[in-house]
Amino acid sequence: MFPLKDNIPTERFPFVTVAIIVANVIVYFFLQKHTGHGLARLNDVSDQNVTRWGAIPYEFTHPSQHCDLVTDATGQSAIACGTHASSQPPTYLTALSAMFMHGGLLHIGGNMLFLWIFGNNVEDSMGRIRFAIFYVLGGLAALALQIAVGPDSAVPTLGASGAIAAVLGGYILLYPRARVLTLFFIILFFTIVEIPATLVLGLWFVEQILFGAIDLTNPTGGGGGVAYFAHIGGFAFGLLTIRLFARRVKSAPPRFPVY
Repeated sequence: MFPLKDNIPTERFPFVTVAIIVANVIVYFFLQKHTGHGLARLNDVSDQNVTRWGAIPYEFTHPSQHCDLVTDATGQSAIACGTHASSQPPTYLTALSAMFMHGGLLHIGGNMLFLWIFGNNVEDSMGRIRFAIFYVLGGLAALALQIAVGPDSAVPTLGASGAIAAVLGGYILLYPRARVLTLFFIILFFTIVEIPATLVLGLWFVEQILFGAIDLTNPTGGGGGVAYFAHIGGFAFGLLTIRLFARRVKSAPPRFPVY
């Protein structure tokens, strides 16, 4: 299921939303280090780079200690924590840098699609400065819950999805009557249908809760590297604070125009 567009028009060009998308793209393609060769290289990010600039819960709960990627005698790499490496960036800085890093093309593509569809309307409702503050605070709230759930985790958290989850939480309260054109894949076939935004975003949030619960009950970790609690934290932040930030809300048109 892929959302394509909503039916809420914007009155002002979403400069901040576009700027955030451009910043994420620049960081991924030009500042993040990649491995491999050819086109596949664009989808293979450097583990060393991710460990250095990603947000690692252990580093936040153990001040002055850092985690680094080390290689043993057999050539296997793993993250080791407890060092005091001066070459590592300050931990607080990784809370921001991680918001602009991604683990692959599908990761950044999906995040930027959701941000473009839903972020422009949320920005329109509160203005550029308020939206920028809301976005960053949403990302920090997302990281805070992820740290609270796994304070000793050495797995780097990265991606804009926590901050975008805050945007989704705000959107669902601001525009409960909005509708979204959505692409559905059914085996080898696909179709485009118009469904309520509350259904699209509500199902997404319920999915995060379910997979997050499975993560907690699976001692070996079954999340596939997805920070579900960051998504939950960001979404909850959006739900709880959107009324403090939003100032202008437009009513949704009844339907998409038919040609």
